[in-house]
Amino acid sequence: MSQTPAEWTFGSCFAALTEDGLLTVRNALVERKWRVDAGGNLSAVSLRDRKRRIEWLTEDSAPLSPTLPTLLPEESRHVTLTATTGKAGSVEAPSLTAMLTTTGETATIMYRFQIFENSAGIVVQVTAPPAAETAPTKTKTEDTAVPTGIETADRAAPTAAASGRDVLEALKLAPLHLRLTQVTLRDRTDNHNELACEQEWLLHPAERQLALTGNLFFAENILTGAGLVFVKMAPLPHAQPNRTDAPDLVALTGTKTLTLLGHGIGAEGGEGYAWTTLPYSNGATGRIAALHNLQNQFRPYEPGRDGLLVSNTWGDRGQDGCISTEFLSHEILSGARLGVDVIQIDDGWQKGRTSNSVEKGGVWEGFYAAEPNFWTPHPERLLGGLAPLVAAARDKGMRFGLWFAPDSSDDFARWQSDAETILGFYRDFGICYVKIDGVKLRSKTGERNLRAFFDAVLTASQGRIVFDNDVTAETRFGYFGLMHTGPLFVENRYTDWHRYWPHATLRNVWKLAHYIPPVRLRMEFLNNARNTDKYDGDPLAPAAYRADYLFATVMMTSPLGWFEVQNLSPDYVRDAAPLIAVWKKHRDALSGGTVLPVGEAPDGTSWTGFVSTSAGSHTVYVLLFRELNDRSGWSVVLPALNTRAKWQVETLAGDGSATVLPRGRLAVTVPKPQHFVFLRMTLVPEAAKER
Repeated sequence: MSQTPAEWTFGSCFAALTEDGLLTVRNALVERKWRVDAGGNLSAVSLRDRKRRIEWLTEDSAPLSPTLPTLLPEESRHVTLTATTGKAGSVEAPSLTAMLTTTGETATIMYRFQIFENSAGIVVQVTAPPAAETAPTKTKTEDTAVPTGIETADRAAPTAAASGRDVLEALKLAPLHLRLTQVTLRDRTDNHNELACEQEWLLHPAERQLALTGNLFFAENILTGAGLVFVKMAPLPHAQPNRTDAPDLVALTGTKTLTLLGHGIGAEGGEGYAWTTLPYSNGATGRIAALHNLQNQFRPYEPGRDGLLVSNTWGDRGQDGCISTEFLSHEILSGARLGVDVIQIDDGWQKGRTSNSVEKGGVWEGFYAAEPNFWTPHPERLLGGLAPLVAAARDKGMRFGLWFAPDSSDDFARWQSDAETILGFYRDFGICYVKIDGVKLRSKTGERNLRAFFDAVLTASQGRIVFDNDVTAETRFGYFGLMHTGPLFVENRYTDWHRYWPHATLRNVWKLAHYIPPVRLRMEFLNNARNTDKYDGDPLAPAAYRADYLFATVMMTSPLGWFEVQNLSPDYVRDAAPLIAVWKKHRDALSGGTVLPVGEAPDGTSWTGFVSTSAGSHTVYVLLFRELNDRSGWSVVLPALNTRAKWQVETLAGDGSATVLPRGRLAVTVPKPQHFVFLRMTLVPEAAKER
């Protein structure tokens, strides 16, 4: 092997390759080192939490990682390190991106390392050449040893996490007592309602080997609360093409070796899925904050662009049958009274007909083949086109949004036409909010083309266009596949089909908030006066809650008014509009901080809620819900509170009050069940100075 030494810096970010083949990537929070051998292969030799001075890896010889999923010739390779600085994408935070290129006579492999100043996660991605063999090698992951009942001093433990290839990360961890947690996330929410769950193991030699599936895992030192998060930035397992029957993580419990698997690179080569190994401390609170912070680097919250209240016409099941210039003019007037930021038309504004139309004969892909002018405004429904509607919304202080489905046929071969369509609406009308639906990912080619569509639009609009990516059905990028494009449109819930309960939506927000910043979630509240007969006798029916409570269940997210606004009753607007106005005054502070779930998991009968805080801030926001229970008083420890300080508590909205108790505990009173309280806590000036 030969190598060209190099060194790069960007703020606190640093990357260097030495003459003896040591690669170092670090910032003020984390440092990682890999040894590069003569064949250009890497092995992790150090993973150090610099803030807490914790070395996570043992001094034993490290397994090779990453390793490729396909065979390449063994040969000596020349190694070079180059770098770029600044924004790697139009909406990302600035970063240092280092590219390690290993070049041989027959093959070149590239390793991409991206590090942000304010996150402890170093993102890694591999680009590989086409495979020398086409059949994927299966990875041995199962522990087939059968216990005999005959006791010996020790059973032989597995010595390698995987006998095949396709390894992203292989780490021999130093702490003796570790808790490993597997997080299972679900999309396709038309068929699933429990969207997040955990399973955990205390790593013990008797377990021998664990083979787990997923995109997200934690390994935490049970004695200190420090840990590592493993995130694969890919579609959920069911949606990944080129996937073998191998798991995503293998743990050899006796040696504390964790191996993350699955580049997703097929025989054609190309870019694999990116991943990161993220150190944290302070248990669940620190882990949530670190995970949120990592995701926020790919799309930092921007006031005025993100976290807005969108209304969408589809939620009342009128489908495209109600769309007309007159109907939408009423939506704009009604939306202004409620406090909507973006009036969005769902399917039906366009000339082409989809499979969801009230009229027969629509399509769900192949749009251009069905109608060359598919994405022009409907000539009969929108007699004056989009311009007067956009202008009317703007006159009321609102923006206008559209529904759109990129053409999935031929692996999104028409992605450039789709991008130009969206950019045309942006240039001609200033339309920046687009709900993306109908996506069918079938291959790596489809993934690349669809990603190219998003990136082209974001680049040309300088990041101003916001995409809501629907994950309710089909095969899509999921929670970690496209973090830079905009919120996730998580649920289709309708009272018409007896599928909407406020506590169920609140539960999904609360559970997903352990892993996803809530502002990345587009979550719905509905018109609770519709279809009340379908909930007869149900104490958790939507009509059992006031409209402000319904909005409060999603006000920590990017809220979705999933209704025809003009059909809301005066009482609904009277109850919800004041809370929406209060929320608008504080939403930048709410979403700009870290939002932590607190209390019990919502189930319709709990005490539950959220706390939002920012590092160095003297303000903490608290949103608490008393569900249907007989406990008017409740208390909770808030990790955001400085326990030595004095706090002033102000009720911003809802029905209730709170008092700060010693040791960071907050005592709350909400007199009536199925009510909430929204609080702002501020350090008193003397305490703020001491802090």
